[in-house]
Amino acid sequence: MVTRIPKIAASSYLNTAPLCYSFVGGSQRGSSEFFSDTSPAVCAELLTRKECDAAMIPVIEYQRMSGIRISPGTCVASTNKVRSVLLVSKKPIEGIKSVALDTTSRTSAVLVKILLEKFHGLEPAYRAAAPQLGEMLESSDAALIIGDPAMVIDSSGLNVYDLAEEWRANTGLPFVFAFWAVRLESEGFFHGSQKQIDFNAALEEGLANVDAIAADYSRALSLSVSDLIQYLTVNISFRLDDAAIRGLEHYYALAHECGLIPESRPIQFCAE
Repeated sequence: MVTRIPKIAASSYLNTAPLCYSFVGGSQRGSSEFFSDTSPAVCAELLTRKECDAAMIPVIEYQRMSGIRISPGTCVASTNKVRSVLLVSKKPIEGIKSVALDTTSRTSAVLVKILLEKFHGLEPAYRAAAPQLGEMLESSDAALIIGDPAMVIDSSGLNVYDLAEEWRANTGLPFVFAFWAVRLESEGFFHGSQKQIDFNAALEEGLANVDAIAADYSRALSLSVSDLIQYLTVNISFRLDDAAIRGLEHYYALAHECGLIPESRPIQFCAE
């Protein structure tokens, strides 16, 4: 009997690299069929269409999908300033009347609506746009831009709001952007005595190779290795701990209050 290998999908953004390093070039290489896409939204679509067994998905998609649970222990989060999820505006935040939303974003698009509507009492118009800052601001007061493109924008003369920092200032909680989600029928690949994939071990391997990851992305982003090491070790948190879970639950509750999801589904983890 031939046992198939599981299919995994994740974004190719720098902030997921330590979670994926093991599968791309580390000790778990070959243990899965690994799909990498620059868009977290595409990863969620692959999981929805059952074209993969697990994916690093935007956390809001957990509320929109059925037949999945969360793999415990790891995530992409920030405890304060994240640097790669930004609202960039031609005006101070109180004057924003229109926002261009990065089409690669799902979780952050909901987050920016919570921040503007719930915390600042604004009712701006929104439109979807490709993540090109100049074009986004041509017809909107502000632009949401995420991931690696946010790391290299020229924000001269603009107001820049770090969404994780804004969330922390208003809630006192970390913010979770993405986590591994697993299809129910595929949990055996990732959890239990017969598991073939270990997400927690993969993270430890990735964190042990942060210098190499930073050097690799430094060339593509034209940012210094030391800057990217700081990003991965200070700005990003990869632990789905109790504080992160509280932040996640609060985000879901506020998204429901704002009418952005029909209900706040309880968080369910895969069985170990």
